[in-house]
Amino acid sequence: MGNCQAVDAAALVIQHPSGKIERMYWSVTVSQVMKMNPGHYVSLIIPLPGTENDQDGSGNKTVRFTRVKLLRPSDTLVLGRAYRLVTSHEVMKVLKAKRQAKKKKENHSEDEKTSRLENTSQVMTHERTIKQRSGSFSRSKSWRPALQSISEAASAS
Repeated sequence: MGNCQAVDAAALVIQHPSGKIERMYWSVTVSQVMKMNPGHYVSLIIPLPGTENDQDGSGNKTVRFTRVKLLRPSDTLVLGRAYRLVTSHEVMKVLKAKRQAKKKKENHSEDEKTSRLENTSQVMTHERTIKQRSGSFSRSKSWRPALQSISEAASAS
């Protein structure tokens, strides 16, 4: 009687970590979904456009995800979109990894700054040493006239 595809487009899809797919035909807030699924966060699935070769064994196109964006409890899930439930354990694992990566990057950046400062200091010390050596060298080896005075009285006679 009706078009099934039109009905599916008017639904929002929630994918559970177990692989279960849940369809809802009305708008719902993230906090409501989280209450129904304790210990889980709701994330938006952001698909990457697939190529013709991206097909599984049954001929269906597979979808690749660029990232998963966690939603706020106050956000409302929109019809026609796909969402995924993510366990709080997975969220904490990702946050910990991001923190470690950030700390590693900051340490690396700090090491580079320290290295640059040490190199600059070494160059300045080297330049100072060269100037001191060349200055003392030029002072000791510089030409100084050693003129003896000529007595005018001796030449007058």
